[in-house]
Amino acid sequence: MPNNTQTANAERESDAVDPFAGLDFGQLERSLRRPRTLIDFFLSGMVALMTILALIPLFSVLWKLIARGGSKLSATALTTLPPAPLEQGGGFGNAIIGTLIIVGIAVAISVPVGVLTAIYLAQSKQSRFADGVRFSAKVLTGFPSILAGVFAYGAIVMTTGGFSALAGSVALAVLMIPTIILTAEDAIRMVPSRMKEAAIGMGATQTQTVWMVLLPTAIPGILTGVMLAVARAAGETAPLIFTALFSNYWLWSNGRADLMQPTASLAVLIYNFAGMPFQNQVDLAWAAALVLVLLVLTANLIGQSLSSRQIQQP
Repeated sequence: MPNNTQTANAERESDAVDPFAGLDFGQLERSLRRPRTLIDFFLSGMVALMTILALIPLFSVLWKLIARGGSKLSATALTTLPPAPLEQGGGFGNAIIGTLIIVGIAVAISVPVGVLTAIYLAQSKQSRFADGVRFSAKVLTGFPSILAGVFAYGAIVMTTGGFSALAGSVALAVLMIPTIILTAEDAIRMVPSRMKEAAIGMGATQTQTVWMVLLPTAIPGILTGVMLAVARAAGETAPLIFTALFSNYWLWSNGRADLMQPTASLAVLIYNFAGMPFQNQVDLAWAAALVLVLLVLTANLIGQSLSSRQIQQP
């Protein structure tokens, strides 16, 4: 019996088709004499060259920021007030605090509006109203930032009678809401349908399903959109010129933050100091630009980290 088994196996192996039979490996060798290989080599080289050319301006700006701004960056620059003309030293500590407060209030305004709108769009059936809201959000992603400043100027500054951090936050919130709506809607739609069906099957209401299943699952994607919106808003200058203006003083008044007064921000400080004929102010503008780039880079890295954790649709 063993001999018969071995004979049968040998016959099956001999009958097996060689997958490489008739294949000429010499034809698979790369050769620059072949037209297809030449075209592939040329296009690969062009892509590499264009990538390098695209990276040159980026790394040039980063190198300039580090070289010019890093030399002026110090603990004093981060914690003191802007200097007067012809005055040496100083810093932009109030601009850092002002930027964080303005962007923080903008987040508090835009996140509830954006997330609730995204829930409605993700859960609603096809309707003209939902399509109109979604289309408007997509259009507003390319909304010129200066128009957001003009809107906040007319709605807040003209109403309250003065420039303020609150007006600047409203202008930035207008720019942040469309990004949050679109990214949050996509994140909610990417939640597996079986999770929603399981919750409904267990007797959960529509509201309970949204707040206890969909939103917790979609949180990484929602936070990604929030951080991307924050990164865009932190670097805006035109809206803040129309709304928050600028201040050479701290935002604190009588031990608390006075949000209804002109407020300094890094973007406006860079705009103001970069055009001054005083070397000290120009150096501070470079240092403030480096700090602003680091803040935006941090927000983008946080967004990328959260995006990598987002649950993908199977």
